Amino acid sequence: MPLRVLLLNPPHGSIGSRIPTEQLPPLGLLSLGGPLLDGGFTVELLDADLHNLRVEDIRHRALRFAPDVLLVGHAGSTSAHPVVVRILGALRPALPGMPFVYGGVFPTYHWQDVLERHPEVDIVVRGEGERTVTTLVQALATGSDLESVPGLAFRRAGQPYATPAAAMILDLDGYRVGWELIDHADYSYWGKQRAVVVQFSRGCPYPCSYCGQRGFWTQRRHRDPVRFAAEIARLHREHGVQMFNFADELPTGNRAAWKAFLEALIAEDVSVTLVGSTRAGDIVRDAELLPLYRKAGVIRFLLGIESYDEGTLASIRKGATTRDDREAIRLMREHGMISMATYVVGFEEERDFDYWRSFQQLTLYDPDQIQLLYITPHRWTPFFDTVAHRRVIQTDVTKWDYKHQVLATRHVPPWRVLLWFKLMELAVQLRPRMLRRTLTHPDPNYRHAMRWYYAVGRRVWMHEVAEFLRSFPRLREGVTVREFWGESLSAREEALARVPRRTSPQRSAAD
Repeated sequence: MPLRVLLLNPPHGSIGSRIPTEQLPPLGLLSLGGPLLDGGFTVELLDADLHNLRVEDIRHRALRFAPDVLLVGHAGSTSAHPVVVRILGALRPALPGMPFVYGGVFPTYHWQDVLERHPEVDIVVRGEGERTVTTLVQALATGSDLESVPGLAFRRAGQPYATPAAAMILDLDGYRVGWELIDHADYSYWGKQRAVVVQFSRGCPYPCSYCGQRGFWTQRRHRDPVRFAAEIARLHREHGVQMFNFADELPTGNRAAWKAFLEALIAEDVSVTLVGSTRAGDIVRDAELLPLYRKAGVIRFLLGIESYDEGTLASIRKGATTRDDREAIRLMREHGMISMATYVVGFEEERDFDYWRSFQQLTLYDPDQIQLLYITPHRWTPFFDTVAHRRVIQTDVTKWDYKHQVLATRHVPPWRVLLWFKLMELAVQLRPRMLRRTLTHPDPNYRHAMRWYYAVGRRVWMHEVAEFLRSFPRLREGVTVREFWGESLSAREEALARVPRRTSPQRSAAD
C-alpha cells in the first residue's frame, strides 16, 4: 500500500507572514508534492502558515490525515527553525515512530547541529529536494538502506551522519509542481489578486558574499522557456491566477532564455502580472528588450542596490555599480515598470554620517519603492567570516529575518539605527515627486500597485516601531557571531554536487 505523506508548512511569525492580509502558497513543498504524487504516493499539504494554526490544531489535522511520513520546511528557513522544532516536539508523542523529515536552507547547512540537539528530527534533506525526497520516500516504503540515498543526513549508531551531496537537477522540467494540492482561491497578493509563486531558474553566477541562497542552488539553471510560459498560461486560464511572483534569484540571468520566455508568454495572449527580483545590470543590458518585459506582464522588479559605497559593494563581491543602479531605475520608469530598491544597513560599522549619505543616495536613485533591510549573517556564507567577531544583540533566532537588528554597531546604538532606518523609509517613500506619481500616473496598474504597497507599508512601519519599543530593553551586546552560531561553514557553501552539462546545438544558445 502506498505511503501517505504529509507536507507541513509551519506557521511563521514574520512580518511578511502575519502583517499582510494575503498569503502566497509554499512553492517549495508543492515542488515536492508533484514528484511524490507522480511516484504513486498519497500526499496532502497542511499549510499552517495560511491560517496561522496553533500547534494543537496542527496536531489534530495531522492525526486526521494519518500520515506515514511527515515532511516539514519553510521558505523563511532560519527564522522558522525554532517553530519547526517546537511543532515536531509536540507532534512526536502523537506520532511515535513516524519518520519526521526536515528540509530547507537552514537544515541543509546546520544538519549536524539539528540532529545533535533535536531528537524529534529523524532525517534532514540537504539541498534541492525533488529527486532526494522522492527517492527517500521510496526507500522508506521498501525498507531500503538510507545510506544509498544522496543528499540526506540522519543518525547512524546515534551520531549525525551525512550521505554524499545530491547531484544538481539539470532538467528542472522533469519535476512538476503539485498545484492540485492547493485551492487557488485561498492565496492572493498585490491587493487580493489570485497569486502563486513560480520559479523559472535556480541559482546565480554572482559571488555576493552575504547571499544565503547562491550556494544552496550551487549553479544556475533554468526551465524550458516555452514550457514555463505555457504553465503560467494554464494556471491563469484554468485557475484564474493573475499574479505570478518569481522566486528566482536572477530570472533574467540568461538573456536568450529570458527573451524566449517573454516572447512565449506574449504569444499565449494572457493578461497576467509578473513580479520578481533581478540585478540592475541586467535591466541596463536589456534596455532594448524592456518593451517585451512590460508587454509580457512585468510590473515590478526588486533591485538589490544594497549600498551606496563602491568600496562596500566591492568588499561584498556584489559586482555592481551605482551608475547601473540609477540607470536601471530610470529605464524601468521609462517603460512603465515599478522599481523596488533594497538597501541594507550593517555591512560596515556605520556612523550617523553614513546613514545620512545613504538617505541622500536613495533620494538620488529615486526608486518607486524601497525596502530597507538589516544585514543578517548566515553561517555558510563567506560574509560570516568577515563579521564573526561582531557582537550579537538579538538572540531570538525567529528575528533573524532581515527585518530586525541582530548585530551591534560600535558607533551607533540600536535605537538610533532604528531611528535612521524608519526616517529614511518615510522620507524616501513620502517625497513629493513620489506621491505625485502615485496619484497621477496614467497607468491604473501602476496606481493600484503603489496604493497597495503604501497600505501594507504603513502597517509594517508601525508594527516594526512598536515591536522595537517592546524588545528594546532586551537588546544587549552579547557573545560574538561565532560564539552564537559556531564555526564558519563557508567551506560547505555549495550544497549540491555539480553535474557536467551536456550541450547540444539546440540548447547552446540559451544555456
